[in-house]
Amino acid sequence: MIGQIIQVLFELYSTLILVYCIMSWFPNAYQTKLGQLLVRLCQPYLEIFERFIPPVFGISFAPWVGLIALQFIEYGVFAILRIL
Repeated sequence: MIGQIIQVLFELYSTLILVYCIMSWFPNAYQTKLGQLLVRLCQPYLEIFERFIPPVFGISFAPWVGLIALQFIEYGVFAILRIL
């Protein structure tokens, strides 16, 4: 039960990050209420990776690295839950 809730939360956050990235393709999308919410939810996490991964030709790969890191975190959480 708890494992399913945790899995849904990780999937929800991953989806929010993907929507956040797609919104960058549209001008002024971050000025909408949804955009402002996504900035507040996703930007602090993604800033961790943006510090260490510079954009290449204007394309940031930090969100992809952030999503991969989120998957590893999820695997770690489930490994800990299996031990307990």
